[in-house]
Amino acid sequence: MDARLNIYGTPVAQKFTKYINSAGKALGDSALPAATQELVKIRASQINGCGFCLDMHVKDATEAGETAQRLHLVAAWREATVYTDAERAALELTEQGTRLADTAGVSDEVWANAAKHYDDDQLAALVSLIALINVYNRVNVITRQPAGDYRPGMFG
Repeated sequence: MDARLNIYGTPVAQKFTKYINSAGKALGDSALPAATQELVKIRASQINGCGFCLDMHVKDATEAGETAQRLHLVAAWREATVYTDAERAALELTEQGTRLADTAGVSDEVWANAAKHYDDDQLAALVSLIALINVYNRVNVITRQPAGDYRPGMFG
């Protein structure tokens, strides 16, 4: 598969990517646990069918020491016993925050559960991360970015 557009090849796309990458750096440096961040990115990317992001975040998570078992079970996290209650809350918030058109938005119950596990700063990072990975997913899916060639750290 060939990409429809070189997302780094136009001045507008370069500028846009620079800003969203800066947002990603700020979230990566937040108090939200790194493992949770990768799980959120993977789950949203699964829902959105973004192979490029799945390739990247599974490889990044593996490089950071995440286990194959946990990575293989992300899509079935409800039935899996390998996630903490906090991670489960983040994954549920990710699903509802990603599937806005399929739900009535994020339920009060899901929000309250996430708030039991994360402080306000972490919640702000989590909400922002869900929004950001959905942006990346949409750019990559719309432009049909091919998956499989990502190497951890290749984007700096």
